[in-house]
Amino acid sequence: MKVLSIKPAANSGGGTVKAIATFDLALSEDVRVYGLRLMRGPDGRYLTYAPNGNGGRLLATFSPALAAQITTAAINELERQATANGTTSKN
Repeated sequence: MKVLSIKPAANSGGGTVKAIATFDLALSEDVRVYGLRLMRGPDGRYLTYAPNGNGGRLLATFSPALAAQITTAAINELERQATANGTTSKN
């Protein structure tokens, strides 16, 4: 699993779940998923949301264990970029 690209959210949104970043992920050599969203809930917990297709339908779902691995990979990459740029990723 590898985060291919990640971009901090320009606007965290107005709801209780805040947008932190969008990212693309190589799940394996055979599967890539684009447009994933890293979010933070009101309890401070990070979540990964799959992209939506036309009409708002989810394009993918992940088991809780895989979702946790994906979320950890995204957080680590966002922090790595922030450290490399001399900034912090605390939102």
